Amino acid sequence: MSEPDDKTEGPAPSWGPMRSFGRIRSRTLKPRQAALFDTLLPTIALPDPEAGPIDPKALMPEATEVWIEIGFGGGEHLAEQARRHPHALMIGCEPFLNGVGSALRHVEEMGLKNVRLHAGDARAVMAALPDASLDRVMILFPDPWPKARHNKRRLIQDETAVEIARVLKPGGRLRFVTDWKDYAAWAHERFLRTEGLEWQAERADDWRTAPADHVTTRYEEKQLGDTPPLFLEFVRT
Repeated sequence: MSEPDDKTEGPAPSWGPMRSFGRIRSRTLKPRQAALFDTLLPTIALPDPEAGPIDPKALMPEATEVWIEIGFGGGEHLAEQARRHPHALMIGCEPFLNGVGSALRHVEEMGLKNVRLHAGDARAVMAALPDASLDRVMILFPDPWPKARHNKRRLIQDETAVEIARVLKPGGRLRFVTDWKDYAAWAHERFLRTEGLEWQAERADDWRTAPADHVTTRYEEKQLGDTPPLFLEFVRT
C-alpha cells in the first residue's frame, strides 16, 4: 500500500479538544426517533465517560466479548453485528444525533439487549476504558477530511492508534474501512508504527475484499469516495 501524500507540517496535534467529525445534526429528528431519545436511550446509554472509568463487565456481566464501533453512522452495521453476536456487548459511539436516532430505531425494532450507545466522541469513551478490555474495535468510513490542511482533524492519529492498542486485548482485532485511498494509506502508516498492532494482510486482495463478516452500510452503497472500500485488519499482539 502506498504512503499518503501528507502535506501537514509538524507533529500531529493532541486530539483532546479537536473535532474529527463534521455535522452534529443535519435535519429535524423524526418524531419516533425523537421519542426514543426520551424512552430508549436512557436505558442503554453508556455511562458518562467524563464522570470516571467505565467497566464493561458492569454493563453486561454475562457478555463473553466486548466490541466497540467508533462512528456507527446510521447504526445498521452495529445493530446487525449485535444481532449476530448476542453474547457480545456492543458499544457504539456516534456524535451525529440523526445517526443516534437511527440506531435507536434499529435497536428497538430488532429487540437488541446487548447494545450500549454514546452520543458523543468515542475518544472520551476509550480513555475511560480499562487496559485490554475490548475484543474488537471497528471503524467504518470515518470522515476523511481529504484536504491536506484538514488532515490533522482525522480520527486516526498516532495518539488514537496508541489508545486503540491499549484498550484491545491480546488477540483482539481492529478493523478500519475507508473508501478514500489517501486515508487508507494515512491510517495504514499510523497503525503500522503503533507498538502492539500487527497487520494481517498478505496480498492485495486481503485489503480489497470485504471480510466474510462485513455488513454493508447505506453509506458504503453510495460510493462517495475515490476507491472501492479498503479493509485494513490488525491484531493486538
